[in-house]
Amino acid sequence: MEHSPEHLPTTEAAVTALRALAARHGREIEVIHDIGADRTSRRSAAGVGVTTDPDGSLPHEAQVEFDGLPRVSVRLYPEDDALITVEGVECPDIARDDVPAFLRSVFGGLAHVRARRFPPGHRLVVPLPGDRAHHEHIPAFLLGPWLSRRIR
Repeated sequence: MEHSPEHLPTTEAAVTALRALAARHGREIEVIHDIGADRTSRRSAAGVGVTTDPDGSLPHEAQVEFDGLPRVSVRLYPEDDALITVEGVECPDIARDDVPAFLRSVFGGLAHVRARRFPPGHRLVVPLPGDRAHHEHIPAFLLGPWLSRRIR
């Protein structure tokens, strides 16, 4: 079941796609919006009391929390990328257009943990469209029950 990447030109478009994805997987989500350079995490250099970018636009971030297991949160940034956290494992720099495919892999059971004997280590592997995959190192202390059940 491979999906081509969706084009999500704005944070709001991504939030709409995540709401639909949550509904398909029977999950509730909570969304917190941060709008304006004075509220977004990456715009602290804009100055105190400044709400717009130099071009006059309002930067828009959103934090999305999914209920259930695995525990998943998504931080959508105005720069067309996201930070996705799966069971405490942070996956930074995910292209905003890849966020729905990333989550479909996680919720659909395609994401897995690859174990290495020497040197010992674990990596979260999340398949993406186009024969791509996101790989993220898992610190040993984060290897909880959900991740442990996905070791290959």
